[in-house]
Amino acid sequence: MTDPFTIVRYRVRPGRGDENATLVRAVFDALHAAHPDGVRYATLRMEDGVSFLHVARGATTVLRDLDAFRAFGAAIAERTEEPPAFASATLVGEYRAEVSAPVGAASS
Repeated sequence: MTDPFTIVRYRVRPGRGDENATLVRAVFDALHAAHPDGVRYATLRMEDGVSFLHVARGATTVLRDLDAFRAFGAAIAERTEEPPAFASATLVGEYRAEVSAPVGAASS
C-alpha cells in the first residue's frame, strides 16, 4: 500500500492571494534545491484567486524541516479567512497526473 495523500484547502483574506502564492513558491524553490526523495507535492490556486488546494504525499517531515515552509505557516492564521482544512485521501486512479508537465508531455 502506498502513502495516502494529504489534502489541504483554505481561503486567504481578500488581497492576500499574491502574498500567499509568493510564500508557496518559496516552498517549491526550497524543495527543488533540496531534491528530497519520495515527495509528491502540488499547490493549486483556485479561480477566485484566494482559495488554495495543496496535495502532498510523502512530504510531511520534509516540509516541516524547510525554513520556507515554516515561514509560510508562521502567519497562516492571520492570512486566512477560512483556516486550513486537512483531509487524507487514497488514490483511486490517475492519468498523467504530473500537473507541472505540459499536456502531451511524457510522464515519468
